Amino acid sequence: MTPTTDTPILPTGLAAHIAKAIEAAGGWLGFDEFMALALYTPGLGYYANDSRKFGLMPGSGSDFVTAPELSPRFGQALARQAAQALEATGTAEVWEFGAGTGALAQQVLQALGPKLGRYTIVDLSGSLQARQRERLAAYGDKVQWAAELPPRMRGVVLGNEVLDAMPVKLLARLQGSWHERGVVVHKGGFAYADRRTALRPPVEVEGTHDYLTEIHPQAEGFVATLADRLEAGAVFLLDYGFPEHEYYHPQRSMGTVMCHRGHLADADALADVGGKDITAHVNFTGIALAGQEAGLEVLGYTSQGRFLLNCGLVDGMEGAPLEQRAMVQKLVAEHEMGELFKVIAFGAKGHPVWEPIGFAAGDRMHTL
Repeated sequence: MTPTTDTPILPTGLAAHIAKAIEAAGGWLGFDEFMALALYTPGLGYYANDSRKFGLMPGSGSDFVTAPELSPRFGQALARQAAQALEATGTAEVWEFGAGTGALAQQVLQALGPKLGRYTIVDLSGSLQARQRERLAAYGDKVQWAAELPPRMRGVVLGNEVLDAMPVKLLARLQGSWHERGVVVHKGGFAYADRRTALRPPVEVEGTHDYLTEIHPQAEGFVATLADRLEAGAVFLLDYGFPEHEYYHPQRSMGTVMCHRGHLADADALADVGGKDITAHVNFTGIALAGQEAGLEVLGYTSQGRFLLNCGLVDGMEGAPLEQRAMVQKLVAEHEMGELFKVIAFGAKGHPVWEPIGFAAGDRMHTL
């Protein structure tokens, strides 16, 4: 058991809150529980405090940029897909999870206009909700907020970079034995500590070398809950990640957990808790299986670049200013967001299967 830093825990409310949670749990807290506290503790966690988070440049005080902030064409392209989905499923509402600054909501609302009856945002962050309300004030009662999923839903569900922020369990294979990695308090700081476990990755990882990875029960549970409550409609989830055979590749031995602050990345999730984002890549095979086993129909899976191009991202861009074209290029280029980010779509259980335009070319369902 070794602290990740020699710096003592900062005298912040969040660090003290997590330390008390560790003590109450008997001195050891699973990483998923630590991650949940670091990100979502009311008023203190990263997504619950007042830090800026989203923005194009570090000078703005932001930590990272998401696709809607890069170009309004992202939301316009996604709106074309949403419009088709609303018509195909006979619904009139869009549900967005984790709406950030409200940029995507604004883009979709502008693009859909009267085709859309209501836009409901589900977001746990009070500070982000305040930014969203200010940005979307012009839409009045057409935009609503919910703190949790209702018992029944009808409509098109959108989730851009939502799954990667859901807490993950860490599994470490050490000298051939699997352990769950948790967090303890040690010498005034947070440190990792491992316990033997019966948990395993969903596939066997070849080799005998030490190996660190994640499993995603919360993200998979989220999709299963959507399946249970979505009476009619479709789900589109966009995030960075891989299919299972790539996620658990023997050479990916250090896991995918990463932190973001000031547009820089680091791997130390135990330092400066509450001051930076903590994420993990998505196992899209696990997400697909979770939805399918709960009754959803997988409608498509492909790269973000291919999906956006299929949805008309670059239509009418002839003569657009260089700066605008450069931002759009970031959305689709393989070395930027185009390949690392993927899109998966589901249809509500018990409804006819239809073909979303976003997967008209380049569908990769066979790779899941």
